Amino acid sequence: MLELYDGALDVSAIFDKWYKEESKSNYGAFIPFVGTIRDEDSIDGLSFDVYEPILESWFNKWQEKAKESNAIVKMAHSKGDVLLHESSYIAAVFSPKRRVALEMIDEFVEDFKASAPIWKYDLKDGKRVYASERSTAIKGSGLLA
Repeated sequence: MLELYDGALDVSAIFDKWYKEESKSNYGAFIPFVGTIRDEDSIDGLSFDVYEPILESWFNKWQEKAKESNAIVKMAHSKGDVLLHESSYIAAVFSPKRRVALEMIDEFVEDFKASAPIWKYDLKDGKRVYASERSTAIKGSGLLA
């Protein structure tokens, strides 16, 4: 399940919803990850642009990978502005065994940072400035890829 929200994520509400959705699924592990906007470089927050078709394709590949381990992956991400100390990214893995979920959440979050088509901007002094120093180029992107 991939969910996109305008603005900051309501972590408690999303976790509650996901937990209720899977509470009778017989999964022994529910391993979440929450990404929160840090106070650094004098920013007021971050802003996000999302290219949904590629994100959905990337996420669907992860769902297939999780299915091979009898697990599921869920993810929520913000579009637009998210202020300091608010959440912009939540991911979770549900699986029968904790080891599968622990390993998969680590791999999923790292692959998300390297591959997801989400562009990050600093919110600073009322302006939206591309955060190039904190961005990762997507594999296969660019003019000479």
